[in-house]
Amino acid sequence: MISILTGDIINSQGLNPDEWLKSLKKVLTKYAKETIAWEIFRGDSFQVETTPELALELAVKIKLSIKQFEDMDVRIAIGFGDKSYSAQKITESNGTAFVNSGECFEKLKKNTLAIKTPNPKFDYTINTMFQLALLTMDNWTINSVKFIQGALDNPKMNQKDFAKLLGKSQSTVSEGLKRSGFYELQLLLEYFKNKVKDTKW
Repeated sequence: MISILTGDIINSQGLNPDEWLKSLKKVLTKYAKETIAWEIFRGDSFQVETTPELALELAVKIKLSIKQFEDMDVRIAIGFGDKSYSAQKITESNGTAFVNSGECFEKLKKNTLAIKTPNPKFDYTINTMFQLALLTMDNWTINSVKFIQGALDNPKMNQKDFAKLLGKSQSTVSEGLKRSGFYELQLLLEYFKNKVKDTKW
């Protein structure tokens, strides 16, 4: 089973694309298994293949990479399933993972993150959790992004060293992580990975 993320950038016209494209490509390159496992098309849409366990982590990293730019955000639909046809371009490949991701993306309206898998019970639980998480994630400020991105990129760093890295006081970092919902996000990421492993597909 694989995971396909389909997404598009919100308010992409408001900024020089070179800036946010560089940030997005950096994340996609890091998480994609092969260089052909991601593609940016129509200027501000993208598709990427990853493992089911890493799907949410990648979605969060993509959101962080875009929300560091003012007034910008991203819509992402996660689809789980198989890949029955593999093409040179990911957008020309096929399988239930692609179908689920595409159908999920078409239903995204006000929500900026959702999932569709072969297991409706899994979808109901995870999508409910996503909606709650988005109450915080959709309102991340540029400062929030710096705190969360830094903490996720340096998971073994203690708060004192992390504060030094950001050039902030320890109390500012502590408050920033709390206010941005970082600790709750950590719990969600961990729950998602475990739920994917434990679910019978």
